[in-house]
Amino acid sequence: MSAALLLSSCGLYNKYDRPEVKDEGLVRDPVSLTDTLAVTDTVSFGNMPWRSVFTDPQLQTLIQQGLDNNVDLLNAALNVKQVEVALTCAKLAFLPSLTLSPQGTLSSFDGAAATKAYTLPVSASWNLDLFGNLLSQKRAAQMQLLATRDYQTVVKCNVISGIANLYYTLLMLDRQVQIVTEMEQLTKETWEKMQFMHDNRVGYRSTAVQSAEAAYYSVQAQKVDLLRQIREMENSLSLLVGQHGQTIARGTFENQSLPTELSTGVAIQMLNNRADVHYAEMSLANCFYDIETARSRFYPSITVTGTAAFTNSNGAVDPGKWLLSAVGSLVQPIFQHGQIVAGLKVAKYQYEQAYNTWQNAILKAGNEVSNALVGYNSYAEKAELDGKRVSVLKKNVEDTQKLMESSSNTTYLEVITAQSNLLNAEISKVQDDFYKMQAVVNLYQALGGGAK
Repeated sequence: MSAALLLSSCGLYNKYDRPEVKDEGLVRDPVSLTDTLAVTDTVSFGNMPWRSVFTDPQLQTLIQQGLDNNVDLLNAALNVKQVEVALTCAKLAFLPSLTLSPQGTLSSFDGAAATKAYTLPVSASWNLDLFGNLLSQKRAAQMQLLATRDYQTVVKCNVISGIANLYYTLLMLDRQVQIVTEMEQLTKETWEKMQFMHDNRVGYRSTAVQSAEAAYYSVQAQKVDLLRQIREMENSLSLLVGQHGQTIARGTFENQSLPTELSTGVAIQMLNNRADVHYAEMSLANCFYDIETARSRFYPSITVTGTAAFTNSNGAVDPGKWLLSAVGSLVQPIFQHGQIVAGLKVAKYQYEQAYNTWQNAILKAGNEVSNALVGYNSYAEKAELDGKRVSVLKKNVEDTQKLMESSSNTTYLEVITAQSNLLNAEISKVQDDFYKMQAVVNLYQALGGGAK
């Protein structure tokens, strides 16, 4: 009874309670001048399952293949099973341990008749957990299991996001190859026209033909580089989904449909799906129970041992009889060279480290959400401006070509420059659209991978 009263004050049986954490202004509003995220809808993009975010059927097939075959994800699942086994052991520690150790002996002295001795003992030993040592270890193992499952979710989210990013990169490169192919044909026609005018018009310089020819080769070289990047992206995506490098079946860049309503919620509630944030908190809880385990080592350990043995008492009794015994022992640490005190101090320092890591994980998560939101808005605006620029430059290319054919006032340099500007603008427009897609993927990842 006295021990129970003492335990209520020393906190050996306390449960983890989430400490205060800084989460004010966690996410910056990407457009508001007040710099405070005003959106309060949490049942939105942050809770969408991956199939609702990534609706391309071929992308969905690749993601499912990655979830089934990715090596990192398979190893993460095995880590969970290992920790589940450790938790089972921590739970079984409350039960008595049983041992059977039969023993037989034959002995003879100076040629005398041999003496037969045998013992068939069964021993049971039970550690009475009056001071919470086993309980805190079990709770720590439970927190470790939750943290390991969180790590598995982090790997899953990274696999999904990685596959989506590589897939959209391939679509972007495909579209850029189409643009460059069209420009290749256009520059070839320009080169041929300049060659014709050089051959049939007096005073038309050969340098114009040479510049047009060089521009044509430059576009071809750019196409070769894009095709190389496609092959590399296919190899990377194949590895991520657990297959050898091969051609990836995919859709088209123009037909992709991604969510545009990116309401995210506010404060720490927005990060409920962030497995890495939850992992950091479970690691903190684990350290909390490690402190309780360290405290419990200051108190005595009480062990009750019972033995039942069928024995002939070294040949004195034949047949053997049952020998029963019970022993209770108490071990109270008095002086352990400062190891117990040091263990408690270390556990407290590790708790402080885990708290700092958790706090930083929350701030990092908010930072990633902010970057994804501002990236989406910025690239959407930039893509719209690039679209206008492409329209203007297409007209510019048409006009310069007509002027080159009908008037000597337009030089070959204007034509080549107009075509180069158009190509760069079209490539930039595709990149901006891709970065907008990537921002959606990054936001999906920053919010923890949606509903589970």
